[in-house]
Formats: sequence, structure tokens, C-alpha cells
Amino acid sequence: MTQNIYDNPAFFEGYATLDRSIKGLDGAPEWATIQTLLPDLKGKNIVDLGCGYGWFCRYARDQGAARVLGLDVSVKMLEKAAQMTSGTGIEYRREDLERLTLPAQSLDLAYSSLALHYLENIATLFAALEKALVPGGMLVFSAEHPIYTAPLQQGWLADQTGQKSWPVNHYQQEGERISNWFADGVKKQHRKLSTWINALTAAGFIVEKLDEWGPSAEQIAQNPALDEEKERPMIFLLAARKPQA
Repeated sequence: MTQNIYDNPAFFEGYATLDRSIKGLDGAPEWATIQTLLPDLKGKNIVDLGCGYGWFCRYARDQGAARVLGLDVSVKMLEKAAQMTSGTGIEYRREDLERLTLPAQSLDLAYSSLALHYLENIATLFAALEKALVPGGMLVFSAEHPIYTAPLQQGWLADQTGQKSWPVNHYQQEGERISNWFADGVKKQHRKLSTWINALTAAGFIVEKLDEWGPSAEQIAQNPALDEEKERPMIFLLAARKPQA
């Protein structure tokens, strides 16, 4: 099973302090760009892979989605999502995304925010999603950028002048990376950008848009902590489509 780090109490408590946990989608600086990649959600059947607190599930329902399925491996995340959700139209379910099976041609959109870099076998998931999407259906997701995940030990380096830089090394060596973020031993997977794209095309998807996201000057002015993100992309956004029959 995929590492269930979000059920670690220390990790869960730390994650709760993030802007994207407190403010929801508006707390994610890349959200405005992600919205430009999404299709019209009205009447659509949608799955959120790694749904967390359920922010996107509720957004999709409020945009008129017909049915929204939120999947997560974390019991704590699913409990939080259920507590924050009222009304109908959303189902939350515990699933390991690396073992996911869904009914054929049952979805119009598969969405995921910063969850897929935890998965060791991304090809299996992409194949399952291609089968589950209707012809013309879309996959839109964000993940940590391989420039960010590449170093075996993440962190800024400073030269003798105090100028900081982010080392890009071990890029070609794909595989597990361990970080200590809110808790020790958080497992993530480093894979080259070409590996992400080739896995999508091998599953039958057509890549429509790739955005190596970075903050605008206005965003940095409003949130100076984003300044470091102008030096290298921390995440990428991708939209892909299943071909029409």
C-alpha cells in the first residue's frame, strides 16, 4: 500500500497549518492557473485523486457536477472531508491509488492536486484512469516538479556571498526520495518530466498543456514566502485528454 503519511498525527497536525488547508483552493497559489486547465464541470462525473479535506470535491459540486467521488488513502483526511461537507452529490472513499479500479467509461474528469508524486507505480494508475474516462474525458493534475524532487537531500545552498541557490543533482536517478516534512521519513517518488509524459502517452492520453508553474510578481508581493519559487519550479500542472472514439 502507498505510504499513509497523512495519518501520522504529527504530519496531519503540521499539514493543517498550511494556507491550502486553512483557506482551501484560494490558499493554493497555483489554483488560478489550474482553473484555466479544467473543462466545464456542469453535469460531469468527477473523481478527485487524493482528495484531502475535499476542497475540490465541494468546488466541483458547487459548479454543477453531477457526481463527485473523493478518494484518499488517509482515514484522517477522509474524516476531515466528511466533517467539512454538507449536502449531497459527493462520495468519499478510502482507496490506495496504486491499486485503483473504476468502472469503464464512468468519468468525465479525473483531478488530482499534489498527490501523484507519492505513488511508486504511476503507469498503473494512468492505465486505470484511461479506461475509466469517457472518450474525450480529461485528466488534470499537479505534482511536485522533478527539479524540486531530484536532490537526494533537499534544501537551499548559500555561497560565500550569501546568495542562495537550489541544487539540481541526481536528476537522472529516478526513485524514492525521503524528506522530513512535518514528520520524519516522508516517502516521495522522483521521476523525470519525460517519464511523466511518456507514461501518459503510453496509457493512451494526449497531453494538451504542461505548465511549469511559478508565482507572479503580484503573488510574491502579497506573500513574500513565495519568492523562492521564482528560482525554480516547485510544481508542474498538466492537462491530458483521452482521445475521442
